[in-house]
Amino acid sequence: KKADAPIIYLTWEELQRLYNMDFDRVKYSQARDVFCFCCFSGLRYSDVRKLQKSDMVDGKIKFTTQKTTDSLEVELNKYSKAILDKYEDVPLPNNKALPVFCNQKENEHLKTICRMAEMNDKIKIVQYSGSKREEKVYEKWQLITTHCGRKTFVVNSLYLGIPAEVIMRWTGHSDYNSMKPYIDIVDELKKKEMDKFNTFGTDGLKTD
Repeated sequence: KKADAPIIYLTWEELQRLYNMDFDRVKYSQARDVFCFCCFSGLRYSDVRKLQKSDMVDGKIKFTTQKTTDSLEVELNKYSKAILDKYEDVPLPNNKALPVFCNQKENEHLKTICRMAEMNDKIKIVQYSGSKREEKVYEKWQLITTHCGRKTFVVNSLYLGIPAEVIMRWTGHSDYNSMKPYIDIVDELKKKEMDKFNTFGTDGLKTD
């Protein structure tokens, strides 16, 4: 089993790189579009699978979550809207909004396209077998699954300065404590950004 597993998400730069990639196979483009939609909307993959074109009302997605049966409204942004618009006139089974694969097939395609997008950062995962502790190092693309879309949305929303309370209205998180791991990630990212000021220039103030 895994312990202290890090939250796997795409940075804004990685997300933009994937969003703008060209693929020579339709299945990869479709897998990318659906995953990016999760990243830009915060919807669970299971909810995107159920999403129908009729669920888009007045610039919002109105739906009932499969996991919690909560009714949610999520405003569209230019990225999520562009993905929906791409398939607006494409006939899909059961009036589906997007061409969604089964979870297993989507995860297979995600690993392929994220490897193509050179998401090669090393990530250490700690695993336990009984009392035996083992560390394994993976490249990021090996760890990307459909669950990472929602996590990507939360991290990047916080990083953009959107209040946690607003994000929770979109995602349906009811417990503020569930947001804390994401807030910790963003705090660490902000610290690294501020540290960039320390990498150039001279120390101290000049005196006349």
